[in-house]
Amino acid sequence: MSPRKKPEPVQVIKQRRDAALSALVTGVPYIQYLGITFDRRGDELTAILPYEDKIIGNPTLPAIHGGVTAAFLEITALMSLSWVWLWEDIENGTLDAEEMARGKLPRLPKTIDFTVDYLRTGLPRDAYARARVTRSGRRYASVQSEAWQDNRDRPIAQATAHFLMPRPGD
Repeated sequence: MSPRKKPEPVQVIKQRRDAALSALVTGVPYIQYLGITFDRRGDELTAILPYEDKIIGNPTLPAIHGGVTAAFLEITALMSLSWVWLWEDIENGTLDAEEMARGKLPRLPKTIDFTVDYLRTGLPRDAYARARVTRSGRRYASVQSEAWQDNRDRPIAQATAHFLMPRPGD
Protein backbone atom coordinates (compact mmCIF):
# COMPACT_ATOMS: atom_id res chain seq x y z
CA MET A 1 0.00 0.00 0.00
CA SER A 2 1.37 3.40 -0.95
CA PRO A 3 1.60 6.10 1.72
CA ARG A 4 -1.24 8.55 1.84
CA LYS A 5 -0.57 11.94 0.26
CA LYS A 6 -0.27 14.70 2.85
CA PRO A 7 -3.06 17.29 2.45
CA GLU A 8 -2.12 20.80 1.38
CA PRO A 9 -2.29 23.56 3.99
CA VAL A 10 -5.58 25.52 3.91
CA GLN A 11 -3.70 28.76 3.17
CA VAL A 12 -2.23 27.27 -0.01
CA ILE A 13 -5.67 26.18 -1.22
CA LYS A 14 -7.16 29.61 -0.41
CA GLN A 15 -4.33 31.38 -2.24
CA ARG A 16 -4.86 29.16 -5.29
CA ARG A 17 -8.61 29.88 -5.27
CA ASP A 18 -8.07 33.64 -4.89
CA ALA A 19 -5.43 33.71 -7.63
CA ALA A 20 -7.66 31.77 -10.04
CA LEU A 21 -10.64 34.06 -9.36
CA SER A 22 -8.48 37.16 -9.76
CA ALA A 23 -7.15 35.87 -13.09
CA LEU A 24 -10.68 35.15 -14.36
CA VAL A 25 -11.90 38.62 -13.37
CA THR A 26 -8.91 40.54 -14.74
CA GLY A 27 -9.17 38.57 -18.00
CA VAL A 28 -12.40 40.41 -18.93
CA PRO A 29 -11.75 44.13 -19.57
CA TYR A 30 -15.39 45.22 -19.16
CA ILE A 31 -15.38 43.84 -15.61
CA GLN A 32 -12.44 46.14 -14.91
CA TYR A 33 -14.16 49.12 -16.56
CA LEU A 34 -17.27 48.71 -14.38
CA GLY A 35 -15.15 48.06 -11.29
CA ILE A 36 -16.95 44.81 -10.46
CA THR A 37 -15.31 42.71 -7.77
CA PHE A 38 -16.19 39.32 -6.32
CA ASP A 39 -16.39 38.27 -2.69
CA ARG A 40 -15.58 34.56 -2.41
CA ARG A 41 -16.80 32.42 0.46
CA GLY A 42 -15.86 28.82 -0.27
CA ASP A 43 -17.44 28.00 -3.61
CA GLU A 44 -19.99 30.86 -3.45
CA LEU A 45 -19.38 34.14 -5.26
CA THR A 46 -21.07 37.48 -4.63
CA ALA A 47 -20.50 40.13 -7.28
CA ILE A 48 -20.20 43.75 -6.14
CA LEU A 49 -20.86 46.70 -8.47
CA PRO A 50 -19.57 49.80 -6.67
CA TYR A 51 -21.47 53.01 -7.26
CA GLU A 52 -19.83 55.50 -9.62
CA ASP A 53 -21.43 58.39 -11.52
CA LYS A 54 -20.55 56.70 -14.84
CA ILE A 55 -23.11 53.90 -14.26
CA ILE A 56 -26.05 56.32 -14.01
CA GLY A 57 -28.31 56.24 -17.06
CA ASN A 58 -30.99 58.68 -15.95
CA PRO A 59 -29.55 61.56 -13.93
CA THR A 60 -33.03 62.98 -13.27
CA LEU A 61 -34.06 60.04 -11.06
CA PRO A 62 -31.01 59.15 -10.70
CA ALA A 63 -31.00 55.48 -11.74
CA ILE A 64 -28.40 52.92 -12.76
CA HIS A 65 -28.41 52.41 -16.53
CA GLY A 66 -30.37 49.31 -17.58
CA GLY A 67 -27.48 48.16 -19.76
CA VAL A 68 -25.11 48.31 -16.79
CA THR A 69 -27.60 46.30 -14.72
CA ALA A 70 -27.90 43.69 -17.50
CA ALA A 71 -24.11 43.53 -17.94
CA PHE A 72 -23.68 43.13 -14.18
CA LEU A 73 -26.10 40.18 -14.15
CA GLU A 74 -24.51 38.57 -17.21
CA ILE A 75 -21.01 38.95 -15.77
CA THR A 76 -22.20 37.45 -12.49
CA ALA A 77 -23.76 34.50 -14.32
CA LEU A 78 -20.68 33.94 -16.51
CA MET A 79 -18.17 34.15 -13.66
CA SER A 80 -20.29 31.95 -11.37
CA LEU A 81 -20.70 29.32 -14.09
CA SER A 82 -16.97 29.44 -14.90
CA TRP A 83 -16.16 29.15 -11.19
CA VAL A 84 -18.36 26.04 -10.82
CA TRP A 85 -17.01 24.58 -14.07
CA LEU A 86 -13.35 25.12 -13.10
CA TRP A 87 -13.72 24.37 -9.36
CA GLU A 88 -12.41 20.80 -9.46
CA ASP A 89 -9.36 21.78 -11.52
CA ILE A 90 -8.63 24.67 -9.15
CA GLU A 91 -9.01 22.43 -6.12
CA ASN A 92 -6.74 19.64 -7.31
CA GLY A 93 -4.16 22.07 -8.72
CA THR A 94 -4.41 20.98 -12.38
CA LEU A 95 -5.38 24.54 -13.34
CA ASP A 96 -2.31 26.72 -12.86
CA ALA A 97 -3.39 30.05 -11.34
CA GLU A 98 0.02 31.58 -12.12
CA GLU A 99 -0.36 30.75 -15.82
CA MET A 100 -3.88 32.20 -15.71
CA ALA A 101 -2.51 35.40 -14.18
CA ARG A 102 -0.08 35.64 -17.12
CA GLY A 103 -3.05 35.58 -19.51
CA LYS A 104 -3.34 31.85 -20.30
CA LEU A 105 -7.01 31.59 -19.38
CA PRO A 106 -9.20 28.59 -20.09
CA ARG A 107 -11.93 29.14 -22.68
CA LEU A 108 -14.99 30.62 -21.02
CA PRO A 109 -18.59 29.65 -21.76
CA LYS A 110 -20.29 31.68 -24.51
CA THR A 111 -23.66 33.33 -24.03
CA ILE A 112 -26.43 31.81 -26.18
CA ASP A 113 -29.25 33.96 -24.84
CA PHE A 114 -29.88 36.28 -21.94
CA THR A 115 -33.18 37.59 -20.55
CA VAL A 116 -33.46 40.30 -17.90
CA ASP A 117 -36.44 41.24 -15.75
CA TYR A 118 -36.10 44.75 -14.35
CA LEU A 119 -37.94 44.78 -11.02
CA ARG A 120 -37.01 48.06 -9.32
CA THR A 121 -35.00 51.19 -10.02
CA GLY A 122 -31.29 50.73 -9.38
CA LEU A 123 -30.51 53.59 -7.01
CA PRO A 124 -27.17 55.46 -6.89
CA ARG A 125 -25.46 53.04 -4.49
CA ASP A 126 -23.54 49.77 -4.55
CA ALA A 127 -25.28 46.71 -6.01
CA TYR A 128 -24.73 43.03 -5.31
CA ALA A 129 -25.51 39.90 -7.31
CA ARG A 130 -25.37 36.15 -7.04
CA ALA A 131 -26.00 33.44 -9.60
CA ARG A 132 -27.11 29.85 -9.40
CA VAL A 133 -26.32 27.23 -12.03
CA THR A 134 -29.62 25.45 -12.64
CA ARG A 135 -28.35 23.04 -15.31
CA SER A 136 -24.84 22.21 -16.40
CA GLY A 137 -24.11 19.63 -19.05
CA ARG A 138 -21.20 18.95 -21.37
CA ARG A 139 -22.38 21.42 -24.03
CA TYR A 140 -25.03 23.62 -22.43
CA ALA A 141 -25.62 25.38 -19.11
CA SER A 142 -28.47 27.43 -17.68
CA VAL A 143 -27.89 30.06 -14.97
CA GLN A 144 -30.19 32.35 -13.00
CA SER A 145 -28.83 35.54 -11.46
CA GLU A 146 -30.30 38.19 -9.19
CA ALA A 147 -29.13 41.69 -8.25
CA TRP A 148 -30.09 43.74 -5.21
CA GLN A 149 -28.90 46.76 -3.32
CA ASP A 150 -29.79 47.28 0.34
CA ASN A 151 -32.08 44.29 0.84
CA ARG A 152 -31.65 40.92 -0.87
CA ASP A 153 -35.38 40.30 -0.52
CA ARG A 154 -36.01 43.32 -2.78
CA PRO A 155 -34.07 42.56 -5.99
CA ILE A 156 -33.62 45.29 -8.60
CA ALA A 157 -33.33 42.78 -11.45
CA GLN A 158 -33.10 39.10 -12.22
CA ALA A 159 -31.91 37.24 -15.30
CA THR A 160 -31.84 33.87 -16.96
CA ALA A 161 -28.89 32.98 -19.15
CA HIS A 162 -28.00 30.02 -21.34
CA PHE A 163 -24.40 29.29 -22.22
CA LEU A 164 -22.54 27.10 -24.67
CA MET A 165 -19.82 25.28 -22.74
CA PRO A 166 -16.32 24.98 -24.19
CA ARG A 167 -15.31 21.56 -25.42
CA PRO A 168 -12.53 19.84 -23.47
CA GLY A 169 -9.21 20.88 -24.92
CA ASP A 170 -10.56 24.13 -26.41
